[in-house]
Amino acid sequence: MARKPSLSGSHSFKSGAGGGALPWLAWSLIVLMVDQFTKVLILGYYQLGDQTHVASFFNVVRVHNSGAAFSFLAGAGGWQRWFFTGIGLLAAGVILWLLKSHAGQKLFAFALACILGGAVGNVIDRVLYGYVLDFLDFHWKGWHFPAFNVADSAITLGAACLILDELLRVRRGR
Repeated sequence: MARKPSLSGSHSFKSGAGGGALPWLAWSLIVLMVDQFTKVLILGYYQLGDQTHVASFFNVVRVHNSGAAFSFLAGAGGWQRWFFTGIGLLAAGVILWLLKSHAGQKLFAFALACILGGAVGNVIDRVLYGYVLDFLDFHWKGWHFPAFNVADSAITLGAACLILDELLRVRRGR
């Protein structure tokens, strides 16, 4: 079942009867700002490898990830920086188009906005530093989940909301 375009009848980002994409773009900007602010704090107060024990299951660390999720292709020699930057920019373009077309679908648009803010945050890191700055380190009994950041959290939340949106859509279609 195909998604229906916004009820506003407009293909602009302006708010209208169908909701418009501007509130979702504002949410993406908030995600991006929180992501970049937290990274500036880490860059200012931590050297590579520094860590602060916060709880028995959580540390704040400074890790540089030149790869993708779970350090995929981190040791690939440098080409992956621009490859993942390109993928992030392409994803941002597709998401902007989807937000423009489906702004009235709240859960779907929220999910896209989270992913957009996170993707742009990580693209900024790759362009400025050549790596993505990660700093949230969750662990349990010696096992550490790969460190991540606010952008990664927003992307994960957005992906989970996309799955939920699809499950709800399928359920409504029955």
